[in-house]
Amino acid sequence: MNFADQQLTSSSDSRHEDSGERYLEVVQLGSVPYADGIELQENLVMQRKAGVIADRLLLLEHPHVITLGVASRNSRRNILVGPSVLEQNGIEVHETHRGGDVTYHGPGQLVGYPIIDLKPNRMDVHRYVRDLEEILIRTAAHFGVIAKRQTGMTGVWVGENKLAAIGVRLSRWVTSHGFALNVTTELDYFGFIRPCGLANRGVTSLAELVGEVVSMSETSAVVSRVFLDVFE
Repeated sequence: MNFADQQLTSSSDSRHEDSGERYLEVVQLGSVPYADGIELQENLVMQRKAGVIADRLLLLEHPHVITLGVASRNSRRNILVGPSVLEQNGIEVHETHRGGDVTYHGPGQLVGYPIIDLKPNRMDVHRYVRDLEEILIRTAAHFGVIAKRQTGMTGVWVGENKLAAIGVRLSRWVTSHGFALNVTTELDYFGFIRPCGLANRGVTSLAELVGEVVSMSETSAVVSRVFLDVFE
């Protein structure tokens, strides 16, 4: 039985079909290899479309990986080092079906994959992305960090530095992929790429901004609570 099968077996839920109410199940997965995370999402999306599971929010971390969104498909122009350097640093590279360009995931970064059905009253891609940004802005505020949007860009920023990246995919209004919030991420790894294809922009983390270690478990709890508030 593979990783995805294990998770699906342990967390199926059809209560929303019986009562007509909407539920969100938050699943804490710990560290998950990127390929396994993709497989799990694909299985959950199929089940959500079929209406056999409730909405899910997967919260996890990935081992070192660089991912390429649809904006950089078949191009590695925004990866600034060669394969040998990536291999020496234990960094995988994966092409994905999410929106956006290149980004990095690694330990200390909270990754959120909402598997939710936006039907019937939230069928607006731009609104969905803005809602994810709002969740991250409120989460940062919990730690005393004032984060904002930047006009014409996706994600959450503190000044010219990106605190959280967003890249989503929708299939028949069921969402996958999502957001990546730098909590205690080792930011040097972003030096291997041009994050999101943007020059002259930096990255930051909650730990760097508050000047102390930030608890991943506390961050996950705040994200979960705020997610419920924003999505009602």
